[in-house]
Amino acid sequence: MRTYRLPGPGSLDDLKLATEDVPTPGPTQLLVATRAASLNRRDLFITTGRYPLPARAGVVPLSDGAGEVVAVGGAVRRFTVGDRVTASYWPRWISGRLRPEVADQLGCTVDGWLTEYALLDEAAAVAVPEHLTWAEAAALPCAGVSAWNALTRPGTLTAGQTVLVLGSGDVSLFAAQLAKAMGCRVIATTSSAAKAERLRDIGVDDVVDYVATPEWPKEVRALTGGAGADLVVETQGPATFGQSLRAAATYAQICLLWVVSARPEALTITEDDLNGSLATIRREFVGNRGELEALCQAVAVHRIRPIVDRVFGFDDAIAAYRSYRDEDSFGKVVIEVDRHRG
Repeated sequence: MRTYRLPGPGSLDDLKLATEDVPTPGPTQLLVATRAASLNRRDLFITTGRYPLPARAGVVPLSDGAGEVVAVGGAVRRFTVGDRVTASYWPRWISGRLRPEVADQLGCTVDGWLTEYALLDEAAAVAVPEHLTWAEAAALPCAGVSAWNALTRPGTLTAGQTVLVLGSGDVSLFAAQLAKAMGCRVIATTSSAAKAERLRDIGVDDVVDYVATPEWPKEVRALTGGAGADLVVETQGPATFGQSLRAAATYAQICLLWVVSARPEALTITEDDLNGSLATIRREFVGNRGELEALCQAVAVHRIRPIVDRVFGFDDAIAAYRSYRDEDSFGKVVIEVDRHRG
């Protein structure tokens, strides 16, 4: 089989394509023929050494992927040959809270999906909704679960409330789609008229241009009759965090999903940001296998299709990384391992 490995932090040119033997699954493992893998922002930070969790030298990159089970170990009970699966971003975190002893990540501390055949423990695997293409299924584990948990923690959100998403990154798009399925009003910010139209096409109710309206929190409040958003899915921080507070309702929740930027920044909150606010601020770091399963159930019931922007072939994986880094996108950048496999 062919597989990519990352020797260590450096440049994308260090990503190596090698030929290796197809592995044999152990007793509780699945051998999965990878059909598609998708890129996340963390994958760029891993290549440059800016990611908080140090990557293992020689790791197979990418946390997100999907494929078909082609062989199983003798003790496997959850899946059979032919099943369509993805896997949890944290392959050993099955349920409950994140604990140090399960803090492994696919494509970082353990091998990920940028390979023709991925070896997964059955405990990490999750069946993907049947209506999804391989490229769509490969989009779920990181951005999808992050958006799901931002919206669904107990006491977080009820139908009829207002959700604010920032920009049109992968998490924001998932959050918009899921929030609309939950019966919520969605407001999004963007700087592009073309993206504003596409956001409306996926069901976003109101779009605020943050370039034309630098004081966009005032516009969010105007759109909500002065109340503000009940939930802010904050994916652009730390620079936008104060504005998110000003756009939020008095007892809002603000889910802070990212605090690593290209250049390190301080997370600052001013007195004006906090004036009159009793908002709850919380973090999410993707989620566990049970939460990925819950997301997949919701995606299946509501027939949600993750948005895929661009697809590259396996031989063009480095070009896919560069495209994701350098070119604006609306939806996932996906690498298909073999477009002729089905």
